[in-house]
Amino acid sequence: MLYLSEVLMQNPELDSFPDLLKVVEDRSKGEIHLKIDIKPNYLDTPADWEDKIEGAFSGVYSVLGARIEKTEDDF
Repeated sequence: MLYLSEVLMQNPELDSFPDLLKVVEDRSKGEIHLKIDIKPNYLDTPADWEDKIEGAFSGVYSVLGARIEKTEDDF
């Protein structure tokens, strides 16, 4: 299990939320569960920070997915 508090303690050089997302994504390989046990204290931490952390961990960045346009071949 990957604990967010461990990621933060092991990477004190991180100074932004996007940097944290990259580390969570890298550390997620080989892990099954993520425990969000602390809120990151960055100035750029968004209101939906938990969703973004979970997305970085699982590789899903939006529940809606990418917008797919129809082409002439679809008709």
